[in-house]
Amino acid sequence: MRFDVLTIFPGLIHGYLQEGIVGRALSRGLIEVHTWNPRDFSDSAYRRVDDRPFGGGPGMLMMAPPLLAAIAAARQANSGAPVIYLSPQGQRLQ
Repeated sequence: MRFDVLTIFPGLIHGYLQEGIVGRALSRGLIEVHTWNPRDFSDSAYRRVDDRPFGGGPGMLMMAPPLLAAIAAARQANSGAPVIYLSPQGQRLQ
């Protein structure tokens, strides 16, 4: 089973995957995990992927172009796989 994970912190994901049940499944070859860093798809010289919210206000937003490019690359590498996007505005997982 293959999992493709989009994250700006791939090192954290790889560290997490070495532990517990997931680590055993990975070492036995039952699953494979590929990480995609949106920074690799940024046009910015500093590999920037965040921006201020339009209209002002606190917080930061992820830029759409690097995210869309990373999703497209992951889908091309693993075509037919469902995309699960965790968002505070999405539906609750049951």
